[in-house]
Amino acid sequence: MEPDEKIQAHLVSVWRESKKFLSIGGKEGMLVLTNKHLMFIHKTESKMNWWKAITQRQVVNFIKSKNTMIHHDGYNEEDLMNDCEDVRNIELGFDDISSISFTEKDWGSSLQLEYQKDGKNEKFQYSIAQDWVKYPAKEPTKYMKVDWEPFVQYIKERQKFTK
Repeated sequence: MEPDEKIQAHLVSVWRESKKFLSIGGKEGMLVLTNKHLMFIHKTESKMNWWKAITQRQVVNFIKSKNTMIHHDGYNEEDLMNDCEDVRNIELGFDDISSISFTEKDWGSSLQLEYQKDGKNEKFQYSIAQDWVKYPAKEPTKYMKVDWEPFVQYIKERQKFTK
């Protein structure tokens, strides 16, 4: 992350699943869009109380408006810079993304993303969870229907090479 970057969109309670053959399970985290990068943060320094409150507020916001270009209070560029220091979090330049699209399903909306990082091709699906089961493993039970269009368009407009 660069010092002059600004957060454009910040989504919490995001469920990421690999779209590789025979992959099982997923990870919960935050999807953060800056003016230069797309980041998936699943190891954060943010406090649990903040996380619980903000996920509930996000559900209410998505019921009112499906726009994914939202920003939450209590998490800023300094917090993001601290979280980016953890190598388990993913930081992608827009030109690292080879394909980005979204689909509407009966159960919710999903963002499809393909990229190349460290010489490996990766393919993931991101969805915003509304409800969770916590035992035996934490997994979403219900997803939100959201509008990924402005999110996808923001990235595509800033790619140097259209794909």
